Order: sequence, then C-alpha cells, then structure tokens
Amino acid sequence: MSLEIIYQDEYLIAVNKPSGLLSVPGLGGPNQDSVATRMLEINPEVKIVHRLDCLTSGIMLLALGLKMQRELSRQFHDRKINKQYIAEVRGVLSEQQGLIDIPMRGDPDDRPRQIIDYQHGKAATTQWQVVAAEADRTRLLLKPITGRTHQLRIHCIAIGHIIVGDTLYGDDREKQEQRMLLHAETIDLFHPATGAAMSLTAPCGF
Repeated sequence: MSLEIIYQDEYLIAVNKPSGLLSVPGLGGPNQDSVATRMLEINPEVKIVHRLDCLTSGIMLLALGLKMQRELSRQFHDRKINKQYIAEVRGVLSEQQGLIDIPMRGDPDDRPRQIIDYQHGKAATTQWQVVAAEADRTRLLLKPITGRTHQLRIHCIAIGHIIVGDTLYGDDREKQEQRMLLHAETIDLFHPATGAAMSLTAPCGF
C-alpha cells in the first residue's frame, strides 16, 4: 500500500495513511512496516507527533526535528489542533447531531481494547453530525474534542452504532468488510514554525 504525502515543508510533513498500515512499528518482525519507518527512510529527522489506529485511514502529522515535535505536541495537548473524521456506522440515528461525553480507559485484561468506565475512566468527548443515511447505514462527521485511544470507535458503540468494518469490537459481519470505514479527513493546526493557521484535507475514499 502506498503512502501519499499531502503536505511537506522543512518543518513538518502530513501524510494520508491508508487503512491497514501501522502508525509506528509493532512487536515482531512482520509488524515493522509503518508510517514512521517509511518516513524515516526518506528523512531521518522525522518525529512522531500523534497516531492513527491501524484500521483508520487519513491525515497524520509528522514533525521534522525535536523542536517542531515539541511545538506540535503542545498544540495537541492544549487542544489547539482540531480534527474531523468521516465514518459509516450500522443503523440509522434518531437525531441529526449530538455530543457524546463518556469516560474511557484501557481494558487491562484484553489489550488493546478500551472500555467505558464512569468511575475510573478518563474524560472523552466527541461531537457528531449526520451527513447522510441509507436503509441500514449512516454516514457521520465526527469531531473528537479529546484524543483517547479508540475514542471514536467506543463512542459510536456507546450510542448503539458500531463503525462498519470494526473487527476489534464487532462480530463476524464486520470481518466480511474490506476495511473499517473511519477516515481522518481534515486537520486544523497552527504552523509550528510560523504560527500561521493551516487546514489540511485528505479526501475520504469511501
């Protein structure tokens, strides 16, 4: 699978990660192929700023050098970077938009799965809006306010609508899909060197 570069300058790179490619290397020889390893072959100064789930496609930012990595990481920490995702979920929602505010944490007995936990979980918030609906599927625009692991996947399940192709949390029906239908479509940030507002887009492929 190819890795498309959608923006590049001397301070940062943005790629359109395909579904099925790891963001960083995993454990074991077969899991070394990733966005990080591929980009390091092109430029040894590449630094990871954030990650996308293996099954998720879309925009992923990489910094060039430690200084730019720190600045972009600060923007993520301060929630100055905004992302929008496109997802297709099972079923039809009864409302057109809403806010999901449900805390989450990792499941220590079944990693990498995440679980809802109102007592010990970390705060997690997602805005959602219906884009289109068919007989048994709904296309959503998802805006994560926080950035928890598997947040969008868990939050969609929490409102009763699993993301199509989510094999980790779904049943055998999702295993029959070609991929998980979750894509990081746009990201808004401030350039780590100039401070200029930027908006990058990777068109959704489904």
